[in-house]
Amino acid sequence: MNYTPSIRQKITLGYFAIVAMIIGLSVFTFLELRYLEKKIMFGEVISEFFDATLELRRFEKNFFLYEKQPDYDENVQYVSRAQDIIDNNLKGFTVIASSKQISSLQVSLKEYKELMERYAKTNSGQPARKTMLAANIRIAGKEIITIAEELSKTERNSLQRILNSSRNILLVSIMVLSLAAIAIGQVLSRMVVKPLKALEESMGVIAEGEFEPISIDSKDREIVSLTKAFNKMLKQLELHERHLIQSEKLASLGTLLSGVAHELNNPLSNISSSNQILMEEFREALEAQAPRPWPLDPDFTKELMAQINEQTDRARNIVRSLLDFSRNRDFKKGPLSLKNLFEETIQFVKGQVPAKVGISLTVPEDIIFVADKQRLQQAFLNLIKNALDAIAPNEGTITIKAEKRRAMDDLEDEKKIGIYNYLKYRGKCTLDQDTVDIELHDSGPGIPQELIPKIFDPFFTTKDVGKGSGLGLYIVHEIIEEHDGCIAVDSGPGKGTTFLIRLPLADNA
Repeated sequence: MNYTPSIRQKITLGYFAIVAMIIGLSVFTFLELRYLEKKIMFGEVISEFFDATLELRRFEKNFFLYEKQPDYDENVQYVSRAQDIIDNNLKGFTVIASSKQISSLQVSLKEYKELMERYAKTNSGQPARKTMLAANIRIAGKEIITIAEELSKTERNSLQRILNSSRNILLVSIMVLSLAAIAIGQVLSRMVVKPLKALEESMGVIAEGEFEPISIDSKDREIVSLTKAFNKMLKQLELHERHLIQSEKLASLGTLLSGVAHELNNPLSNISSSNQILMEEFREALEAQAPRPWPLDPDFTKELMAQINEQTDRARNIVRSLLDFSRNRDFKKGPLSLKNLFEETIQFVKGQVPAKVGISLTVPEDIIFVADKQRLQQAFLNLIKNALDAIAPNEGTITIKAEKRRAMDDLEDEKKIGIYNYLKYRGKCTLDQDTVDIELHDSGPGIPQELIPKIFDPFFTTKDVGKGSGLGLYIVHEIIEEHDGCIAVDSGPGKGTTFLIRLPLADNA
């Protein structure tokens, strides 16, 4: 099963991609801030340590100058504090200083404390010893201050590097996120807006009256469904436009034919009457053996008169058909049995059916519907005669079938579905009420595809000159439509011709 993407999925994917990048940047920024917070807190520890070393040196100088016990106590207190700071934050100190430096600092603080204790215990009667101890204390104190300054400077530089790095990373992340969002937006625009733009352009072409099928290069489920829906709508619009134009043409043609038929009827009647009189006089002259000379051969003269009479009758039949179908006549509707109607219609043409042609009728007894018997019978008669003409003089079969169809039932026969959806279909087929589907098939040579759209047009015929008026199928189409039905045709060289008629079934029939 092929996976078909959709615009919604693509937009959702783009949304989640942007959200994921924002969350990733937020998590990264949070971790950076946490690390920066720890560095700042440890920087405060370094500052506290450096302040403690400065204080111990200050109280050291005061003790050397004034020899007061409180100054010594403060000095010892700050030394102990500096030692505690190192011991409690040994892991942090090892990050900014080597183990050797930390050990040296611890040793120096310990020696410094011991030297201060010795100096405090040495009495004033030993000035030389005190001077030597004071010098050693100053050296140790200077070493402690030097290391503390280096640690403080190292920590400040490290903190500055972290700040610079975090700022640069944040700026780069924002730029990458912005570019990614723009790229995702452009991709979504191409995938979503471009097909819609193409659809808009196609709508502009359609608005100008060109019913060309829409073709959009997109695999998105929504665009594909929309394209199919539009193309189906275009086919229906084109079909309805053709039907409307055809109806308008036929309406205008009906008005024209009515006038033409009336004008032709009188001269045809005169020609027919004059020919009948001439034939009568000619027969009487031959019977009386009149001495009057006749310029033409008598047999040839009778043949010419017979042709005049035959063609005049044919022209009068055409005029009668035109008059019959150009005037509006009220229907005489009544309940009919479809099977009885076909059986009676077949009886009318029984004498014209060649021996090699068979007619098969499969119509249920219970199909009853309301219709004008005479007009519907004429439509079926025209179709059966056309089928006979298509098969003769060869051997063949005419098959007539019918079945009921309930409202909105799916047609199981794919052939019927194809016929009803055929663009060559004329009329309006209903799907929202019960109908009867009538299929009339002949095993004749079939109709070429290029001629099928024209077969319901008036005066169009594929028969030889003089053998058809071209009004038969036009009349069938008109009668079926007057019964709120529809007619379709499926044919092709070598497969015969099938007419499929759908007529509504009245509930109270």
